[in-house]
Amino acid sequence: MSTASECIFCRIVRGEIPSTRVYEDDSVIAFRDIQPAAPVHVLIVPRRHIESLHSLTAADTDLLSALVAAARAVAEHEKIVTDGYRVITNIGQHGGQSVAHLHFHVLGGRQLGALG
Repeated sequence: MSTASECIFCRIVRGEIPSTRVYEDDSVIAFRDIQPAAPVHVLIVPRRHIESLHSLTAADTDLLSALVAAARAVAEHEKIVTDGYRVITNIGQHGGQSVAHLHFHVLGGRQLGALG
């Protein structure tokens, strides 16, 4: 696992790596994925380094609310609310998590296949 100082998402949060931001507040930032899996593919990350959703504790209720509110704001900004969209977070290697920093994917802009 990488440390917060080496984490690519932490570096994006700090502005060391450029990104196309579409939303930000005191707790989270949202930016376009550089390898989009759909016409709209935005990543939402907390400003604070947290490994995954499973790493959250009861003390992180406000952060979880901020992440969900950001997903809603991104969907509205990207105009994908009417047709629908997907919000995903992956946890661990078998769950498909490629960066060990909590992040939500907001996907939309086309018909998405069913899961499971």
